[in-house]
Amino acid sequence: MTRPGTRCDEEELRSLFLFEKLSDDQLARLCRDGRVEWSDPGTVYREGDPAAYLYVLFEGTVVLSRRVGGEDVDVNRTSTRGVYAGAFQAYLGDQVPQVYNNSMRVTAPSRFFVLPAETFAEIMRDWFPMAVHLLEGLFFGTKNTQQAIGQRERLLALGSLTAGLTHELNNPAAAAVRATAELRERVAGMRHGLGDIAADPIRRDSVDALARIQEDTAELAARAPALSPLEASDREDVLTEWLDEHGVADGWQLAPTFVQAGFDTSWLDRIAAAVPPDVLEAAMRWLNCTVETELLLDEIEDSTTRISALVDAAKHYAQLDRAPYRHTDVHDLLDSTLVMLSQKIGAGVSVVKDYDRTLPEVAACPGELNQVWTNLVDNALSAMGGTGADGTLSVRTARDGDRLLVEIGDTGPGVPPEIRDRIFDPFFTTKPVGEGTGLGLDISWRIVVGRHGGDLRVESVPGDTRFQVRLPLSPSDPDTPEESP
Repeated sequence: MTRPGTRCDEEELRSLFLFEKLSDDQLARLCRDGRVEWSDPGTVYREGDPAAYLYVLFEGTVVLSRRVGGEDVDVNRTSTRGVYAGAFQAYLGDQVPQVYNNSMRVTAPSRFFVLPAETFAEIMRDWFPMAVHLLEGLFFGTKNTQQAIGQRERLLALGSLTAGLTHELNNPAAAAVRATAELRERVAGMRHGLGDIAADPIRRDSVDALARIQEDTAELAARAPALSPLEASDREDVLTEWLDEHGVADGWQLAPTFVQAGFDTSWLDRIAAAVPPDVLEAAMRWLNCTVETELLLDEIEDSTTRISALVDAAKHYAQLDRAPYRHTDVHDLLDSTLVMLSQKIGAGVSVVKDYDRTLPEVAACPGELNQVWTNLVDNALSAMGGTGADGTLSVRTARDGDRLLVEIGDTGPGVPPEIRDRIFDPFFTTKPVGEGTGLGLDISWRIVVGRHGGDLRVESVPGDTRFQVRLPLSPSDPDTPEESP
């Protein structure tokens, strides 16, 4: 709620940095067209409402917030005299929507100088015509440049991610195609082998026993234990010796498959007892095809499962078919980003994950946070020398007071102190010409700080650089009065 303030004092206006260079006549006009008023704790104006006034703070505490996904997220809190908010873009006229681009509330009784938007626009054009032209050029020029280069940045990132995803998909897809072709040959071999065994009426009695053994063989192959290379080699020697002793030619070719399926000599003895000696070799080769068929089916299943997991990771990364703003688990977002960048990470980089899985979900736009993780991981990899280089990429989550901390670190040379304050500036980059646009960290800053009310900072020494993202665990209620700091 607002209430009348004191009389507008021209000298008090001059004490504010915004008006300190104005002439007496200009200050007199401000006092004539504006007013001084008090605001009690609560909302002064809301984002999206028509921008009717420019507010300049004399005393008190203001909190600015942005509407993100149905919730107000605080972006700034200050008690500095002379700070302004509201219709400060009125001089642009109908070139931009004249609405408040944030909400403002006060947490203690606060006194403002209030100037109607129409008056502010008229004063700007009358008093500073050249400045208005320069500001218009700067505003729209910067906006257009950021849009153009930001689009290029996104396209470059998309191309890199697409190349990596294509490579990752190609491996399991090729394995599935290869296994399918081999499976066709093994199935044909099984048909022919069974035909050879059953061709002689005398041997038909062995078919039922072999069918039962085949079922047991498939079950045994499904739960075969993993063996070390030395253990597998020893077992292959034992089975090869058994096959040679029982007259099975080229037993060394069958032994590796039987070992992979978990066979031992007692299993082979069972097969030998179930069929006549002259059928044993045919039975062994037929069961070998059975085992290979099961192993190939497992390979196809593993490959297609891997493809499905990659597609799911890509969908999760892009957040397709999901609300743009929702409660989300940052660990899922981090994992999907690492999967999408796995090809770029390279074999020489060790990825160390230290997750606090007890952390709650946060209210956020998942697609935008994925863009932040992508930018930070990509910068970390570049700092360590790019694809093919050695180093350690660390990803850590933890609770930091009332915020969730995501820390992405690398073992690169670090960020020099002299440029540490500039790395979040638009278009600033340390990468060679053509390799960076300087917008990655700027975009990340705007997403974390502007869109989510969080914090983004860097701590760096040679060999240990950490970008830290802090996100609110529970956005504050904009209608709840707060204590003045």
